[in-house]
Amino acid sequence: MMMKMPLRVHLIAALLICYVLLICALEHEEGKGEELQSPEKDVGNSIKVRRNDTTANDGKPKAITPRKKVKKTGSKKASVGSRSDISCTKLGGICQPSRYICQGRYLKDKCSGAKTRQCCMPVGAWNILCAGHHNNRVRACDVHGCGAFNSRRGNGLHKAVDLVCDDYGIVNTPFSGSLAGPVSRKDPAGNQYDGVKLLNDVHCVKIFNIRPYRYIGPVSQGEALGYLLPLQDRFSGITSHLELQMCDSTDPSPFI
Repeated sequence: MMMKMPLRVHLIAALLICYVLLICALEHEEGKGEELQSPEKDVGNSIKVRRNDTTANDGKPKAITPRKKVKKTGSKKASVGSRSDISCTKLGGICQPSRYICQGRYLKDKCSGAKTRQCCMPVGAWNILCAGHHNNRVRACDVHGCGAFNSRRGNGLHKAVDLVCDDYGIVNTPFSGSLAGPVSRKDPAGNQYDGVKLLNDVHCVKIFNIRPYRYIGPVSQGEALGYLLPLQDRFSGITSHLELQMCDSTDPSPFI
């Protein structure tokens, strides 16, 4: 019995020691857990503080930045004055809708109203050039060629119209305008032809084989412009004529 008592005491003491060690270990683990949880609490508190700050700032009136005023500049349409039919009638034309047939050709921007109204320049709108003749007769073919526009001339085409006139006969102004100086040209054979340039705001022509009374200044339609130079001394058998050429080499036939 005496031997069993010390064993029991030792066993109880060992159990007590184990119990104490277990309690110490548990307390140590709880201390670590509190240290780990404390930063999270601080973070949560800081988040709450920031939220409170933002809510506090939301309550304050925000500063409004003034907007720059942009001036609206409306495009002002320039008032365009109505055109007059005088620009057409003074040239001998008639203002009419372009869908109508024109015995000649139409000129744009010469009539009032809609753009479809154009100036019809009839055939023969120009004055008769050669005095003593009833019309502007185009030179027919002879031994030296033909006088119609685009007729064959050597290796090229005749970009003018030859009108039959009498030697030294008076040549009249076909339309009102201004004389713009002397002109001359040479054919492939080297023959020179002299004349004068006549123009206005619509037409521009060169008239060859004539001697004008003057080379500069205004002239009126039908006014004596000069006289025809003879061609028989240089071209035997040729029909006496003047040469009428548009400055842009187009056909003057619709106007004569």
